[in-house]
Amino acid sequence: MTPEVLRFADDGRIPNNPRLPALLYRAALPPGDPATAEALFARNGWPPAWRNGIHPFHHYHPNAHEALAIARGQVSVQLGGAAGPTLSLAAGDVVVLPAGVGHRNLGASADLLVVGAYPPGAVPEQFTGSEEQHAEALSAIDMVEDPVTDPVTGGPWPSEPPPSVGDFSA
Repeated sequence: MTPEVLRFADDGRIPNNPRLPALLYRAALPPGDPATAEALFARNGWPPAWRNGIHPFHHYHPNAHEALAIARGQVSVQLGGAAGPTLSLAAGDVVVLPAGVGHRNLGASADLLVVGAYPPGAVPEQFTGSEEQHAEALSAIDMVEDPVTDPVTGGPWPSEPPPSVGDFSA
């Protein structure tokens, strides 16, 4: 399974990640059962952490990578900050966000259910893109180790990811 690769520039509020791209896996899971997503993440070394939705405001985790599996429903998610692209995600899709990559829910179906996971030991902080947080976030992102495994494939995190599908770093 080959992911779509998305790269985002620092916009002055949302730092994104200068080293790692976001990965988007379409139809990676059978839709409807959150336990399937949790089992996949656990099997691949990313302990599942929560079931819920996605916040409707820009936010990111400067100290942790995050995997989001859409277990049920559909959602429009903006990645990378206010100038970033909007993705339509559906049940079965998984997006992997490196530390610092902004995301927000722009609208979802009533049945939306997302399963979230982080690498072992991660205790994610949530930043909302304020100018005051920016310098602290850059320092924190730089300290986060690259993931050992890909939460979807279980293989090593790609050191040489496939060519970008979307490069929003210009």
